[in-house]
Amino acid sequence: MGDYSSIHTSSEVNPRRIELLEQRFFSSKQVPMHTNSLSSPASANNLQQHRHQLNQQQQQVSNQQHQQSSQHNNHQQATTNQLASTRSLDPSDALAKANNSSYHQHIYHHHSLASHQHHQQQQQQQKQQSMQVISNTPHQQVNHQQQNQLDISQSIVNHHSSKISIEKEIQTELDMSRLKDIDTKTAAQTTKLESLQRNRDDLDREVQEHKKKIAKQKEQLDRCIDVTKQLLIDKSQLEKKAARQRCMQNRLRLGQFVTQRQGASFVENWVDGYAFSELLKKQEAVSHEKEEIDKQRKLLSKRRPSTSNSKPRVANSINSNSPSSAQDSGLSPATSSSGGNSTNDQKSGTSNGSEFLKPEAPKDYVHRHKELDYYEQEEILKIRHVALRKEDTELQLEYEKLERERNLHIRELKRIHNEDQSKFNDHRVLHDKYLLLTLLGKGGFSEVHKAFDLEKQRYVACKIHQLNKEWKQEKKDNYVKHALREYEIHKKLEHPRIVRLFDVFEIDANSFCTVLEYCDGHDLDFYLKQHKCIPEREARSIVMQIVNALKYLNEIKPPIIHYDLKPGNILLGSGNLSGEIKITDFGLSKIMDDDNYSPDYGMDLTSQGAGTYWYLPPECFVVGKTPPKISSKVDVWSVGVIFYQCLYGKKPFGHNQSQATILEEETILKAKEVEFPSKPVVTSEAKTFIRSCLQYRKEDRVDVFSLANMDFLKDRSKGRGQGSSEAKS
Repeated sequence: MGDYSSIHTSSEVNPRRIELLEQRFFSSKQVPMHTNSLSSPASANNLQQHRHQLNQQQQQVSNQQHQQSSQHNNHQQATTNQLASTRSLDPSDALAKANNSSYHQHIYHHHSLASHQHHQQQQQQQKQQSMQVISNTPHQQVNHQQQNQLDISQSIVNHHSSKISIEKEIQTELDMSRLKDIDTKTAAQTTKLESLQRNRDDLDREVQEHKKKIAKQKEQLDRCIDVTKQLLIDKSQLEKKAARQRCMQNRLRLGQFVTQRQGASFVENWVDGYAFSELLKKQEAVSHEKEEIDKQRKLLSKRRPSTSNSKPRVANSINSNSPSSAQDSGLSPATSSSGGNSTNDQKSGTSNGSEFLKPEAPKDYVHRHKELDYYEQEEILKIRHVALRKEDTELQLEYEKLERERNLHIRELKRIHNEDQSKFNDHRVLHDKYLLLTLLGKGGFSEVHKAFDLEKQRYVACKIHQLNKEWKQEKKDNYVKHALREYEIHKKLEHPRIVRLFDVFEIDANSFCTVLEYCDGHDLDFYLKQHKCIPEREARSIVMQIVNALKYLNEIKPPIIHYDLKPGNILLGSGNLSGEIKITDFGLSKIMDDDNYSPDYGMDLTSQGAGTYWYLPPECFVVGKTPPKISSKVDVWSVGVIFYQCLYGKKPFGHNQSQATILEEETILKAKEVEFPSKPVVTSEAKTFIRSCLQYRKEDRVDVFSLANMDFLKDRSKGRGQGSSEAKS
């Protein structure tokens, strides 16, 4: 690129320079100018024609130079733009473009030199043609010196024109300093590009190392998950095996279902085990012994001696031993009071000549002996009767315990049977992360499995909904719509007294799964079946937690009515009454949005007939031209029924009736006032709380917020001394 230092910056032809060169040339050659040779008309005309031809050729050369100059300027402008664009491009791209531009400039320079050589060849050919024209003209006589002069002038013009053409072709606006700047920038960009390339290589190596670490950790995590899965499966299999062994043992002890024939069909009937048989034998023995004791007591009462003959003797004996008699006999009171036995008294009386005590007659002795024997037998029979009553009470408690064990046994038998019949009993993994372990329970169209979330490392409850293949598509769509509606309501609820909903996903075309929070314990309904009733303090704790959850449901926007509050939907977290409870099953919930709910009138009950009738208020059973109006006071009524059932062990309305009977006899519509049994004893504050919840008219019934602010739920001392206020009254 140093050759550009000799480039001329001016591209215009200087006529003065041509004349000086001509003078220099002619003076150096010293060519004589003969005037007589130029004075002839023919030679003048020929010279004029040649000059005209030379002018035309010069004009053509200038045109070609102008075209080449314009092409070179365009190419130079493009090169400059490319060099300018390298500032905003990537260093590697800028370097490539700069190299490409230098390459094009080099090619263009060689092309200009080649075109210059080609132009000289064309000028030489034109000169030869002009010489042939002059030599072939017979009438024109041109002097040899004139021809030499024309050749010299022609060569001078051609030389200058070709030189000017070369200067124009290789001309550029880039000077040496600009080129050095470009070289410096290119070198800096090259250095920066190399540095960036090295950094990129280092980052690539780090990325590869991190990828290897991640792959190694993922492989290790997969192995850990596989080990965890296998351990959980082994534990589940051991638990299943132990549960089946217990059931086999309890079948003999507690009983089992036996298939028996009734007419033309076979039914399964329950047959109690040997534990109940032995207990019944003990109860029968106790009853038989109690009957024998009652018979003996009746016979003994017939032999009861009369007290008429014994009273005077007792009086005489008392008088004979009195101090006055002792004084009459001459004995001091000290002697009589300290005196020894009766024989000594008799002896002393005899020696003093006092009244003589006659010995008892044999008849009286026998009578006295019978009397003592009677009292002895009577006391023995009383003690035996008390012992039998105690034993009978113990046997009754043992029978109740066996009944609870039998209920658990029946529940476990049904669970094992349903688990064996389930198609999800093979410890499969759902949704690539939920490992199914054991079946917890089965409803109408759903199964609840205990599962383990391999991703979150926690136990969950997977509720698998299975659609009947024989259903019509419309019924399937309604079921799925109902389940998705429950999911949309439940997934937004976050409260410690409400079961969390984690996930919903599809298993296949006829089944899908909802993932819920797992609670290790039974529901309140099962606990009440086992223990009949609950002490007031524990029942009050359960009601407090339920009301707290209802308050949350009414504070969120839009508020929600649960509509299906019952003991079966209240889970005991630790399986007993001392822990926390959680509310579940929002399948019948109602959303009190602005479009459907009015604070003054409530909202329409669109699902009349659904729900559990024992726990629904009277307004849900009203039949008319328009649907009944409901509000959150539906849940308040349910709270009152649950509290009553916890305290007294039975439902306040329709206890032993079926849902069909309740509907036919309009039991709830007639439940205008609640009645409280005398046993067990309950505080008046608890009764007032229940009455507030079970008001017949919904206008008179308290709402959720008023219920939460009642003193009965706030004062912690209430319910501790169960029955204290009742006892005082």
